[in-house]
Amino acid sequence: MKDQLQFYIDGQWVDPAISRTLEVVNPSTEQPIARISLGSAADVDLAVKAARRAFESYSQTRREERLALLARVLEVYQRRYGDFVQTISQEMGAPLWLSKAAQAATGVAHLATTIEVLKQFSFEHVQGTTAIVHEPVGVVGMITPWNWPVNQIMCKVAPALAAGCTMVLKPSEIAPLNAILMAEVLHEAGVPPGVFNLVNGDGPGVGEALSAHPGIDMMTFTGSTRAGIAVAKAAADSVKRVAQELGGKSANIVLEDADLQKAVTQGVQACFTNSGQSCNAPTRMFVPRALHAQAAAIAKAVAGAVTVADASAEGMHMGPVASEAQFHKIQALIQKGLDEGATLVAGGTGRPEGLAKGYFVRPTVFADVRNGMAIAREEIFGPVLVMIPYDSEEEAIRMANDTVYGLSGYVQSGSLEHARRVASRLRTGMVHLNGAGPDFGAPFGGYRQSGNGREWGEHGLREFLEVKAVMGYGIKERE
Repeated sequence: MKDQLQFYIDGQWVDPAISRTLEVVNPSTEQPIARISLGSAADVDLAVKAARRAFESYSQTRREERLALLARVLEVYQRRYGDFVQTISQEMGAPLWLSKAAQAATGVAHLATTIEVLKQFSFEHVQGTTAIVHEPVGVVGMITPWNWPVNQIMCKVAPALAAGCTMVLKPSEIAPLNAILMAEVLHEAGVPPGVFNLVNGDGPGVGEALSAHPGIDMMTFTGSTRAGIAVAKAAADSVKRVAQELGGKSANIVLEDADLQKAVTQGVQACFTNSGQSCNAPTRMFVPRALHAQAAAIAKAVAGAVTVADASAEGMHMGPVASEAQFHKIQALIQKGLDEGATLVAGGTGRPEGLAKGYFVRPTVFADVRNGMAIAREEIFGPVLVMIPYDSEEEAIRMANDTVYGLSGYVQSGSLEHARRVASRLRTGMVHLNGAGPDFGAPFGGYRQSGNGREWGEHGLREFLEVKAVMGYGIKERE
């Protein structure tokens, strides 16, 4: 077990103000792999002061300087790529294949995309006689989750660096080791002292102090809707900007003209990716009632073919969920689905056969689900798919929108134009048509209780900028 007990503040590794530790547990084995320190308001204050000092100079850097810095960060990150793959797999349970192909890969994607956006972005233009100027928002507090840890860190850190902001990061205490690696990368790349600061800790000890701190100009948060509300409330007294990417219960509408075998197969696989621990996962599958039994049979076969194994095992398989708390939450909701009378097509409660230890969940599919059931309303955040029959396209759209969330949506159709029409009526921040994957240049975010603001690409950069109007800028001086 490795001790990682210091915080990265003002370009140095420093001891916490108060000695309080937490074990980081490998979810495949339930064994501790490291210890971190849990920070306090005193540590947050030290980090914020360092970020404020650094903002005075870093906010004035030229575009070319920030481009060169981001290029060095990308170079060092790629050199340490294998370390990120192993670390993410061990601390949150992503199988090695997924950690390599997707989890760690998102860091490269966001850095590369941000570099291209920064090259082209117009920070100033004249409108009539007024200059419209985009300036860094200031010191940014960042709180990131455990499910896609590097993805959420880099889609905040990269655009903040590009904008000229300084920052204090609190990663999830469940999967904090990749953030420590990130601090090492940024340090080696030459990020100036105080520009990036890392304080580990939990929500009450660090998250609340960061959100409420008057020296923070903006909070960017990714996590549950419940925690996002707490961040917004803590931030309200100082009227700081708050950007949030929260929960989801995304609908996947399989239309009558879709290739049923392909649509259901892709939908089940997408739901189970990352052990179902993705806020934008297509967890509610809407299928025409006449095709529902056939679709359920396809889903059963796909779920039955999923292998569940230790995250360190080679080959394509599904790993554990990230923590004991998450395991028990998912088990309770699967039992709730049984109690509510949904038809269990695959999986169920308990661990998969042959796995007596580790936070492994059986890939689970429920059919004949009503949209009012708890398993169709609550974000389960595990490998659990609910299949909901519908009698008309109008009903499918109405039920898809009948949720407090609005992060993502999915539409499957044999006609692209048909899919586009349905997509236009979904009240979500994103829609994937016919299995389309992510676009790192497109805005990522949601409606309603899925949050506010957008990440990724140019929209992600704009979140970290203030807009200033300078009147009279274009008036010629009198001779």
